[in-house]
Amino acid sequence: MPGNKVSSKFKRRSRALIAGLLTAVVAVTAPVAAQAQSKVLRIGYQKAANTLVLLKANGTLEKRLQAQGVEVKWAEFAAGPQLLEALNVGAIDFGYVGEAPPVFAQAAGADFVYSAYEIPTPDAEGLLVQKDSPIKSVAELKGKKIAFNKGSDVHWLVVALLKKAGLAYADIQPVYLAPADARAAFERGAVDAWAIWDPFQAAAEKQIGARRLATGVGAVSHHQFFLSARPFAEKNQATLAILFEEITKQGQWIRGHYKEAAAQLAPIQGLDADVIETGLHRYAHVYRPIDEPVLDEQQRIADTFFELKLIPKQLNVRDAVLKR
Repeated sequence: MPGNKVSSKFKRRSRALIAGLLTAVVAVTAPVAAQAQSKVLRIGYQKAANTLVLLKANGTLEKRLQAQGVEVKWAEFAAGPQLLEALNVGAIDFGYVGEAPPVFAQAAGADFVYSAYEIPTPDAEGLLVQKDSPIKSVAELKGKKIAFNKGSDVHWLVVALLKKAGLAYADIQPVYLAPADARAAFERGAVDAWAIWDPFQAAAEKQIGARRLATGVGAVSHHQFFLSARPFAEKNQATLAILFEEITKQGQWIRGHYKEAAAQLAPIQGLDADVIETGLHRYAHVYRPIDEPVLDEQQRIADTFFELKLIPKQLNVRDAVLKR
């Protein structure tokens, strides 16, 4: 990772944050520390997961874990729901997704645990309309077609924005499409609006002049979560501690080097650096151990999805947290 000079105060904050994450990981896994450690760490990531994408490109995690006898394998997914399907069937051990995918995954019986989260980034997702669309408010979407990835964080965004505008979920026509297919449908006018996250949101704004009808600001927190397969989390405290330390360092570096980070990501994500930089500024790149307030928010999402019959059963999201 490129080096940089930081103030003593910033270093102290960095060490405090890393210590907090390590303490959280160690505390929940200490009772089973004696169990055999896995020799492979399989990480699922999305192209929009900037911190993990750069961590993969820089190779610092591999270097550290190699010394512990652990190999790192990476697998890319189009969106959070697909990533969690892989985690559910045991194809990956760890991943980074938005706030809604864990709810759908838990309802489907996936055996995972919340490991850490990114502080709120509500501006990093939005509801887009064409630049010449006559639609000026979310309330005007009644009866209209909205494209979004089912079970993703923007699924919750759509639900929350509709409620804020006085509309019910049944008042719109959801069109469930992955990001690439959704953009194609949006561009040809097959849907009236598109709910999407960055950098795809910024790309649509800059490349085709899409207009943000609304964002998550004032409607959702838009937390991002690091999740671990429960069996892996129970047996691999040392590996997770190193992983979170490297994730935290990478996030800190991004916050001080937006242009350089965007330049590194451009050939990987296949987007112009200015598009990526816009998206980078909308994410926080600051991570915290799982706490009660964020679990309360996840519970509200789960309760709402159950009320809307989007998931088949009532959930207790705290069942997806390792007990001390």
